[in-house]
Parts: sequence; structure tokens; C-alpha cells
Amino acid sequence: MFLALTAQGQRLLRGTVRDREKQILPFAKIYVKNDASQRTVCDVNGYFEMGLMPGEYYLVVSATGYEDREYYIGIGDADITKEFQLFPPNLKTVEDVVVSVKKSNPGREIMLKVVNKRDSINPWNRPHEVNVYIKATEKLDFKEYGKSKEQEREEFTEKKKEDSLLKSMNLVEVSLQRSFSPPNKVREIRHAYDLHGSARNLYYTTTVRSNFNFFENLMHLNDLHETPISSPISIPGILSYRYRLEEKYEENGRMISKIKIIPRNTATTTLEGYIWVIDTLWLVQKLSLKMSKGNLLVHDNFMIEQTFSHPGDSLCVLEKQVLTYGVKYKNESSNASTIALFSDYNFHPNFPPKYFSTELAVTEKEAYKKDSSFWNEIREIELSDEERKYIAIKDSVKEAHSKKEYLDSIDAVFNKITALKVLWFGIDYRNRLKKHQFSFGSLFEFIQPIGIGGPRIAPNFGYFKKWEDQRTYDFYVRSSIGFLNKDPKGVVWNRYRFDPFHQADVTASISHEFDVIRGFDAITQIYRRNNFIEATTLKAGVNYELFNGFYAGADINFAVRRSLKDFKFLEIADAFIPNDSAMAFDPYNAALLSFECSYIPQQKYMREPFRKVVLGSAWPTFSAYYRKGVKNLFGSAIDYDYISFDVRQNFKLGLLGNSAYRITTGTFLSVRDVREPDLRYQRRSDPIWFSNPLYSFQGLDTTLPTKSWVHEVHFVHHDNGAIINKIPFMKKTRIGLVIGGGAMYVQEHDYQHYELLAGLERNFKLSQRRLRVGIYGCVSDGNKSSPRLDWKVSFAILDDRSMKWNF
Repeated sequence: MFLALTAQGQRLLRGTVRDREKQILPFAKIYVKNDASQRTVCDVNGYFEMGLMPGEYYLVVSATGYEDREYYIGIGDADITKEFQLFPPNLKTVEDVVVSVKKSNPGREIMLKVVNKRDSINPWNRPHEVNVYIKATEKLDFKEYGKSKEQEREEFTEKKKEDSLLKSMNLVEVSLQRSFSPPNKVREIRHAYDLHGSARNLYYTTTVRSNFNFFENLMHLNDLHETPISSPISIPGILSYRYRLEEKYEENGRMISKIKIIPRNTATTTLEGYIWVIDTLWLVQKLSLKMSKGNLLVHDNFMIEQTFSHPGDSLCVLEKQVLTYGVKYKNESSNASTIALFSDYNFHPNFPPKYFSTELAVTEKEAYKKDSSFWNEIREIELSDEERKYIAIKDSVKEAHSKKEYLDSIDAVFNKITALKVLWFGIDYRNRLKKHQFSFGSLFEFIQPIGIGGPRIAPNFGYFKKWEDQRTYDFYVRSSIGFLNKDPKGVVWNRYRFDPFHQADVTASISHEFDVIRGFDAITQIYRRNNFIEATTLKAGVNYELFNGFYAGADINFAVRRSLKDFKFLEIADAFIPNDSAMAFDPYNAALLSFECSYIPQQKYMREPFRKVVLGSAWPTFSAYYRKGVKNLFGSAIDYDYISFDVRQNFKLGLLGNSAYRITTGTFLSVRDVREPDLRYQRRSDPIWFSNPLYSFQGLDTTLPTKSWVHEVHFVHHDNGAIINKIPFMKKTRIGLVIGGGAMYVQEHDYQHYELLAGLERNFKLSQRRLRVGIYGCVSDGNKSSPRLDWKVSFAILDDRSMKWNF
């Protein structure tokens, strides 16, 4: 399109359309005054492009619910970028929109008046400080098989009641100060944190990950919901929800209207429930809204209740927030609630310069050491009898568990050798007081019936040590010998994490093992004998976060590489699984130096006393990698330089789902002596299996060794139901649509490959995890390959820590 415009002498006007609060306005319209044929429409991110001949123009910018606005634009010899704003909202326009409602709808009229005041009553439009107390509680219910209810009642002694209570509840309390500056700057100081049990299933134990601000157009709750959520107290919400006046009543001398919120289209709208509005003032008194199950990442149900105070009858100040949520598994159900109280607001804070940064939260070192008297003094919510008893039992257990006698007894149980440990799990010896552990491999690991050159025996041993300041040391050693070739092999590996906050560690290893030439090849190729060599390797490396978001690493690797041409192989399976011969070459030395770095601009994080919790960034990740084969170093024969660059990002496309892309390129700068293990290989596609589309292709039918430039582009988009849910009854199936594609150009072979893919995915519960199953079709073509269609399947597990899938 751009080339066509340029060819006609036109210039490109591009930009975004936003509202008064700088929020994007999707689908806004821009056209030339008195010439409506020259027009364009913004995309879901408020972005537009428009081709215009050089000259002077008056542009009209409009959006549903906002007043039209004219802008003067002068187009010269260059493309220009502009940002347009629309304000204030013109609610009459919204009222006149043709929707399927009754002529008189008091509930909708009341909400229109609230939305009209939204900017002035929104507390997040003002800088402020507030103290926050959070109490999150989880109750677990386990199914027991093989016992009748009468047997369970008889066995339920007082001791068993205490044990049952310890197993069936988790509780955390947090006391913090939250600072906020519009539009989205936040900083949290945690003064106290007390966890009883596990916080794994507890939500909203910090205020920096999620903010339930219903005065925004969209709420981005990335760790809770797969798509942004449209608010019913917004201009877009007026068009997305139906409003019905359920009840009017008087409270404290004021009339309160209870408005029912009903989604117009369940495919794209998530919330339903009630909002209570103070008449004449048009302030939100409270709300109770629940999310539909479809796009919740983990939970089966989730409800938000908020209560507001109204200082000066001019502001809706959040006082209390109650989140109620749960999930049910086959043998266990979890029901939890998080209560957050907000007090002592200061709407005239004096924040020092650079107070806000990418460090969103800080947990004070003493936060984890507050005793029960402190919590009794500052606790703002009365504990239930059950919670009080649980904390008392947990505290007594914690005190008993800190004694050496108890730790020794627990270790004795853990260290007990059993037949199952010997056969399958391996034997561990742990000392909790010294915070270290020894591990010995199981019989299953000791005997390896299938491998290169036939059966092997391979004993192994591991050691782990952790310090109070979160430093760790890992040690692992394995030796093996094959029955067929009588060839000893082994590896010794060490890693010391010396600075947990900067994820800094040093590694060192020495090994005499089999090595692979194409480590990431297709499953139909990686097992072949010509992919294996023998290598004696000495390696050392260091990794460090030099400053926030900038990670660097360096490695030195020295190896003696040998051919397996004289090696004896088991050929019994060759008749069923085709194989080949080992690659023949003379032994040689290889010395490698490698350096890599990656940078994530504006990386947000939380600071714990001894570690950093990374929250992510709206920016892409930029990476660079350099590897050099050093001639004559320790007799090294190889001599080359290789460099590559990579850009990757995950991002939301408004209500349309989430996308990810990766762009990478690399080449050998010099190739004076490059051997097969050092070449760059373009991975052949797997049959049936759908590999990660950001790092591989689905229809590449050959493995390409390369020495020159290789350029790759990958893209994948998950609609999270936004498109497919528009089909009647499809939302209940919880099936999502995925589309994507990729392209590659290999300069050395003048090889082009491109492909498009589409598929259907669904999430399932797997024990206490989430499993995503997908079926995909892929169409691929290229200048040196024939068009082909492949059908593939994939299985992926949701990462519990990042709440993200692998693609």
C-alpha cells in the first residue's frame, strides 16, 4: 500500500487517536472535510494510516460517544506522524446509537450519567498514597475414597481435626503502602508479610500485578484473564452491556439505584452483575461483578466486589475490595477469597523526583519477621474462629518445626530408603538445619538399555546447598560404561549462584561424552548415527544482569572431538527404523569463545530482600550472540566468527487476543575453518508434532547447513475466543482459534520458505495444572519446494509462575 501511495505522489499520514486520558480509541474515523471519499478507520490499537497528496487539509476525527473534532494538517514532501485527541464525551451521541433497547431505559440512562462524570470521579486520575491491608484465605476440600461418612466421623478425633485444618487452609496477610501517579505509575512498599501455608492459589497478594479500575475502558489483568476486560463504566461499555434498573431504595437519606449489568455479546464481554449508583450525585456506591468462565486462565469462577466512599460527594474512593474465586479438580476443590482494605488516602502527596521507576514494589527485610502482637495491633479485619485457630496451630507447629530435634526427625523420615526410591525416584539425603541435600540415582537411571552403542550402566550423584540469602550451589557427577564397546564416559558439573538478585552465576564442567551435531533437528533425524560424535570437553561460563533488563553471559569451551566410525552399534532396529553410519573424520581440538546479551527496556520488577521478581515489559526483547572459533588456542583447529541478532515480543491486541512475533538473522562473518558441529542448521519439521512456531517451521522438508545470512520471521496469534465465540454456542466449548505464519530466506542457497497456519486449541485441567491441546493445519511453499499441507497436534503446560504458555 505504501509503495502504491508513493508511486502516485502521495505522502503517508500516520498516527493514533486517544481520549482525554491518553487511552487509545479503537475504530475511530478520520476523513477529509468536504471530501468523505478520503477516509480511514483506526485499528483496535487506535492506529491509522492515510495517503494524501501534498497540500493543506482539514481533517475530521470522530468516534462513537465523543465529539467530532477538526484538525488542520499541512502535507509536504515527507511522511508525517500525528496524535489526535477527542474530548469531552458527548453522551447524546451514545444515546442516539441504534441498539436493541426499549425507548425508555432508566438503568441505561443512570449509567450514562455516571459515565459522563467518569473522569472527575475516578480516583486514579489523581496522584495519591494509600495504606492497604490484605488478607487472602484459601480453603481446600479433599475427596477420600474407600471410607464411608460414618467411618470418617468416628475417626475424626481432635488431633485429626487439627491435622485436617492444617491441610485444608492457607492464609496470608500483607500490610503495605501504595503510591500512585497518573496515568499508570505505581510503587508499593511492603512493611509486613505473614504467610501460613502456601500462597500458590492465592490471588491479589500484591497491588502491582492487577488493578481492578472499572473507570478505565479496558482492564488488563494478564495473570488472571486471557483477554483485556471491557468495563461497564466506560463509553465502549455502554455499547457492550445492557443495563436494567432492578431496584430503587433509600439509604442514609439518599436514593440508591441498583443496576443489573448484562453482557450484550458473551463472545467479547466478560462481566455480569450489579452496580449501585447514588442518584443525583451519580456516584458509584458499590459493585458486584462476576467473570464468565471462558477466558479465566486458572479459575472456574471469579467475583469482584468493591465498596466506595465519597469525600466531598465528588470522588469514588475505593475502600474495600473482596475477590472470591475458586477452582475444582478431580479429587480437590479450592475456594478462596482476598479482602483488601484501603485507608488513610492522601490525595496531595509530595513524591520526590524519580520516585517512580521500573521497581514497582519493595519488600522490606523485616517484613517477614513481624510477630503475632504486631498483626493483632494492625489487623483491620476480624479473623474468624477457624482462621484464629489455624494461625495458632500453624504458629505452634512453626515453632516446633524450627527445633533441631524436629528437623532431624523429619529428615529421618525423608531420608528413609525404600524400594520405590531405589527402583524409580532415587535416594536423597537431606539435612534441613544445614540446608543441603545429597542425591543418588535410581536403578532406572543406573541401567540404560537403549543408547548410542547399546546398553550402559550409569551411576550418578548430586549435591545441593542453599544459604539464607538465597545463594545456591549445585553439583552433579555421572559416570557410565557401555557393554558393547567397554567405553567409559562421564560428566562433572558445577553451578554457583553468587548474586540471586541479579541472577548471577558461574558454571564449570568437564565431560567425556557423546555429543550431537544437530541438537535441535527433527525427531526423525536426531537419532541417526551421523548426528553423533565423541567429545572431551572443558567448559566455564558466567551470567550476570549488569543493569535492570540487560543480561550478559560469556563462555569458554574447549573440546577434543572424535569420530565414532569405529564404534560398535546395535543394528537390530535398523530394519524398522532407518539409520546410517557415523561420520568419519580425524580427531581435532576446538576452542570456542561465546558472548551473548539481551536487553528488555523498561523491565518492571518487584524487589524482595534477596531476589528480584521480574514482572515483564511492554517492550520487545533484543538479543545478540557472538561465537568465535579460536585458531591455535590449546591446539584448536577451527577458525571462524559467527554473529546473530534476535527480536521477540508478546503483546495483547485489545479484545482480539494476544500475539507474539520473533525476527532473527545471523551469519558467519568468517569461515576460515568451520566443522560440521559448528555450522548453523535450519531445523527440518517434525511429522505430526507441532513444534514451537516462533522457533521452527512446520513444513520445512529438509535440513539446511548454512554459512551465510539466514533471515527468519515468525508470528502467531491466539484469539482466546474473540472470533470463534461469535459462532452460536461456541463459547461453551472453550475452543480458541490460533493463526500464524513464518518466512525464511537462506542467502547461501537462494532458498525461500513461507507458510501459513491455523488451528483450534482447548485448555484442560491436568491434575492441578492446565494442559492446552491443539490441532493445526499448515500450508507451506517455497521457491525450491512444492506446496504442501500438514496436519499436526501439540500439547503444552501453562507455566504456574509466569502464567504463560510456551507460545
